[in-house]
Amino acid sequence: MAILKVAQLGHPILRMIARPVPKKEITTEKIQTLITDMIETVREYDGVGLAAPQVHESLQIAVMEIIENPRYPNEETVPLTVFINPIVNALTQETMEVWEGCLSVHGLRGAVSRPNHIRLQALDQNGRTIDQEYKGFPAVAIQHELDHLQGKVFLDRMTDLSKLAFINEYRRYHLKDISI
Repeated sequence: MAILKVAQLGHPILRMIARPVPKKEITTEKIQTLITDMIETVREYDGVGLAAPQVHESLQIAVMEIIENPRYPNEETVPLTVFINPIVNALTQETMEVWEGCLSVHGLRGAVSRPNHIRLQALDQNGRTIDQEYKGFPAVAIQHELDHLQGKVFLDRMTDLSKLAFINEYRRYHLKDISI
């Protein structure tokens, strides 16, 4: 197990569309080690999710876990979820605005509106099918990770750059306004 180096905004891998993982390769030692290391890395940095391109691997793999996270207090608990080759469909046009942060965009938070009810279809770390609906913050977190697999970061989704802040200023002036 290892804590991996996280690519920062400006690194070309964050702007690449990640390659799908062939189902037969999911259970290989290489992919399983990557998944284990991604889990250790996201936990080390108190992240909610992490996509393989963020750790310099252009593969459609992401992990998510929301459990007593100091960066996102008071959010619904979601157990560790690994999703490979994900497809996300919005199940509503209703959106929610969340001040998103990112391990690859260190030190900033920005308000992004995303659909608040989605369906995730993917494969898990054992190659089994996932077909699950998510609402609220977990739905937003999944969409954030899916963006990484498509070469996007949350800044690309912002429509109002006046809602971009350094973390200290976000905590001081905006945290009380929006619960995340």
